[in-house]
Amino acid sequence: MRFTVAIDGPAAAGKGTISKAVAKEFGFAHLDTGALYRAVGVKAASGMDPVEAAQTLTPADTVGEALRTLEAGQAASKVAVIPEVRAALLEFQRRFADQEGGAVLDGRDIGTVICPNADVKLFVTASAEVRAHRRWLELGGDEAEVLAQVKERDDRDMNRADAPLRPAVDAILIDTSDLSIDAAVALATAAIRAKLA
Repeated sequence: MRFTVAIDGPAAAGKGTISKAVAKEFGFAHLDTGALYRAVGVKAASGMDPVEAAQTLTPADTVGEALRTLEAGQAASKVAVIPEVRAALLEFQRRFADQEGGAVLDGRDIGTVICPNADVKLFVTASAEVRAHRRWLELGGDEAEVLAQVKERDDRDMNRADAPLRPAVDAILIDTSDLSIDAAVALATAAIRAKLA
C-alpha cells in the first residue's frame, strides 16, 4: 500500500511532533524534510557549496543534535531559497513519499510542491508568539530575540520565490496555539483514519 501524508507549517508549530506520532500510530515511514535543509545549511555554513551539499547529501547527514539548534534552522532557511538546492532535494523526498507501506513527510512545501497528490494534507500552525515561546523553552536565550528570529524566518519562508510556505488549498488546518499535543495528534489521526476508511 502506498499512502502519503503531507504535513506542512511554520517553525515550532508542532508539525514534527504530530508527524512522528502519526507515523508511529499507522506504522508509516517518517521524513523530517527540514532535516535535509538543516544538514545542507550546516554544511554550507562550514564552507561547502550549498548546491554541492544538497547533491551529495546522505541519510546519515540528516541526523544529529547539531541540526536542532537555532543556528541550523536559520542556515536551513537561507539555503532553502536557492532553487538548485530545492531541485536536488526534490527527488530524494518524492522517492521517500512513494515507498510501499505509507509515508509521512513534514516540511513547508510538502502538500503544495513535493507531494501535491498526497492522500492527506495537514497544515499545522500557531501564533508567532506561541511558537517563539516553545522555541525559547527548548533552546533558551533571550525570548524577545527568539520571537524576532521566528518572525524573520516566517517572512523569509512565506515570501521566497520558489515554493513559499503556504497551506495547500485542500489542506486541513490544525492551529496548535491553544491545543495540547494529544489533542493536536488526535485531530491529525482522525483525518488520516477517515481517509484510510
